[in-house]
Order: sequence, then C-alpha cells, then structure tokens
Amino acid sequence: MKNNLNIPPSIIEPIVRLALNEDFGNYGDITSSLLVPKSAKNKLYLRSRSDGIISGIQPAKMTYELIDSSVKFTTILKDSYSVKKGDIIAVIEGSALSLLAGERIALNFMGRLSGIATLTAKYVAIVKGTNTRIAATRKTTPGLRALEKQAVLAGGGFTHRGSLSSSIMIKDNHIALSGGIENALNTLNKKADHMAHINVEVDTIDQLEVVLKYSPDVILLDNMSIEDLSHAVKIIKSYDGYSPKIEASGNINLSTVEEISKTGVDIISIGSLTHSPQNFDLGMDTN
Repeated sequence: MKNNLNIPPSIIEPIVRLALNEDFGNYGDITSSLLVPKSAKNKLYLRSRSDGIISGIQPAKMTYELIDSSVKFTTILKDSYSVKKGDIIAVIEGSALSLLAGERIALNFMGRLSGIATLTAKYVAIVKGTNTRIAATRKTTPGLRALEKQAVLAGGGFTHRGSLSSSIMIKDNHIALSGGIENALNTLNKKADHMAHINVEVDTIDQLEVVLKYSPDVILLDNMSIEDLSHAVKIIKSYDGYSPKIEASGNINLSTVEEISKTGVDIISIGSLTHSPQNFDLGMDTN
C-alpha cells in the first residue's frame, strides 16, 4: 500500500464533479465565454512556484477530462516528485475556454495535496535513520480523505486508519461509555472479528499496565511527555513474549518529532499533516 499512489477513478470522479459543480454555478464561466472565442486553442504550463513535493496529478487531470475530453493533459512529473520553483509539472493543451474553466479547480486540488505531501516529507526527513513511521490520522477535510491520504503517501508517510471500519481503535470516549478499559477489552476479545486489529489509546502509565494484560496489536501513547513516553516504551518492550506496535500522538510538531522518535516508538501519528498544511504555490502560465 505504501507505494500505491493511484486511487481508483470511481473514487476520485465524484469528488472532482462536486468541485466543478461548485465552481461552475448555474451558468459556467461567464467571463471567459464573453471574452474568448469558442474556436480559440491554447496551451498552459502547470508550474511549481515553490520547492517541495507534488501530489494531486490524478484529480487535476480528471478535472480536464470531465470538462472536455479533447483536452490533452501531458504529465511531466509524477506525484511524490521533488520540485523546485519554476519546474514544469504538466502541459495542458486544447480549447482555451476549457483550459480556463478547469484552471482553478486543478490548482486547488494540487495546491492542497502538494502542501500535505511537502509537510509530510519534512517530518519524514527529520526521523530518517530511525525505525519510526510518520502517519496521518482521520483529521481530514470531509470528502477529501482518499486524496489527502494519497498525498501523505506521496510525501513518504503512512496513512493510518482509512475509516472507522479499517480496524478497532479504543479511545478515551469508548472507555468512558463502555464501562472502563477492562470491560471494553473483555468485550472485544469475545465479540471482535479475529481479522480485526485492536488498537488501544492510553494516556497514563497506570492505564498501560492494565492494557498490557490484554495484548492488543497496537498501543497508542497519547499526549505523553518525553519522559513518560520513554518509560512506557521500556515497559512495553520488557513485557515477556509480546511485541505490539507502539504509537505516539498528540501535540507533535516539527520541533518535537525528532525527540519523540528517539524514545523508540514505531509510529508517530500527526493530525496536522492533513488539517493544517500550508497550501503549495503553483500556477498555470501561457508560456
């Protein structure tokens, strides 16, 4: 899954259609229709105006496929490629009216997704040389999760849970609403499908000691200090005959991620990869 940067078109198409309907309104591009002859042809160069990692070629290309199938979208660089300011990513040729109609939507997709890929790559670079993975969360833009998770992959990260049905993940509210952590784990051991991985979130060492007795597949250490993280990792790794994946999350940023990785955790999940990336600067130029 790590290297699969293509999403089935059936998933992307409804997202792109929604974006086009939103932008076209009831009457389409009235500015271009008044100023540009129907017979006019042109060429646009999709260029990077920043340094970083690109993502979003699929929805950008599909934008033009849905507007006008005769438009030629030639990809020069692919998702996950590193770019410098001024690099040409793609060339789009065809009806000038069609080129103008799709310009903003294609740039919106690529700007958002390349921003995610670029931010992810920064985190990945910091923990390079360790065994720690950088992973996204479900804190994605509603309706755009598949694309935003794809962008995390393009940046060298991992996607974590794709949906609520991907795996079992016990969080604080599940514990509170199911009668406590031991009751929750006992219930899952009786009722859960044997193929479903069980992940448990803990935020204290006392909780960790209880959880270890139930041998979940993943233990998520949430909002712990560096000292507590290091202590928790040592406790887990000293537990005889049991080796769960160890994940850290909560208040992680570019300044703290290296120190967190050095505690020995396997995964660092970061919500800001998808909820707070800076938009990547791109443009479409006629020359």
